[in-house]
Amino acid sequence: MKKIDGHLHLVRSLAGFNGKGSLTALGNGRAIWDNDQTVIKLLPDGWGDDTFTAESALKVLAANGIDKAVLLQGSLYGFQNYYSYQAVKKYPDHFIGTFSVDPFSEFYMQIVKRYVEKLGFRAMKFEISQGGGLTGYHLTTPFRLDTDLRIGRIFHYLSDYPGFVVTVDYGDYTQASYQPEAIANLAKMYPKLDFVVCHLSFPNADHLNRLQAALNEWQPYSNIYTDIAAIQDIENETAEPFLRCQQDVALAKKILGAKRIIWGSDAPWSATFNSYHSLSTWLERTSIFTTEELTDVMYNNAERIYFKKTAIAAVEAASDPAMKV
Repeated sequence: MKKIDGHLHLVRSLAGFNGKGSLTALGNGRAIWDNDQTVIKLLPDGWGDDTFTAESALKVLAANGIDKAVLLQGSLYGFQNYYSYQAVKKYPDHFIGTFSVDPFSEFYMQIVKRYVEKLGFRAMKFEISQGGGLTGYHLTTPFRLDTDLRIGRIFHYLSDYPGFVVTVDYGDYTQASYQPEAIANLAKMYPKLDFVVCHLSFPNADHLNRLQAALNEWQPYSNIYTDIAAIQDIENETAEPFLRCQQDVALAKKILGAKRIIWGSDAPWSATFNSYHSLSTWLERTSIFTTEELTDVMYNNAERIYFKKTAIAAVEAASDPAMKV
């Protein structure tokens, strides 16, 4: 079966930053936050000492029968925007990229325009979760994706690029960043954009009504998708058959259908809790999807959403003016 990892992170220069402060590499795949958190194991053994490069990722993908990957950004590692550009240009048959920006930075629109117009990106990631993203260090200026004026400027700009993908991680329901209704509002306002919500809206199998409420808000809008990356971590499941995750995914299929679900791993960190092999094959050992549906979830949906012909053409045509000096 062909597979695309719809949620992968590269780490060229570890520069994690969120409400905990900065993340410092300690070697052997370990790192520590400024606020004296417990040392975390960020990279699986053998994947890298304090980096997870494109070349390392390709080895992992090949060893597990994964054809391609979508490179997302995350505050855990620090935005790897330019390295993602370099990886996609070097390995266009294997990667497609997203970029991220802090919309409260002075030159945020200049950054957006550079990555779209010059570097050929046709997807961006809003890492806004309080636990791990922008809200964690912008708590005094709470914002919503569908009403904030600065973020609105980004969406007005992106609306000129039909098929552009906006991927969102808004954390769980306990966080100020949790806003599934904003995704529905945006999908309605921008029907020519595609929206992907990460981590299946942070499910909890003990509270499926909450997940159902979010999914029901999205159901009428065919341009809203969800990835199921790292739901094992979220559900605190470290061994198959991941029964809690099965409940979550089965509900998503029931409401959204198999064509709106994208498999992803959220590696490298997620692969320190469960092996990458397990993360990339567990669905095959369940009865949630038919063979045809599983092909959609594991490959076709990510191919259709992220690897659009327009996105590939934009990458091929991209050339960084800064490198011509």
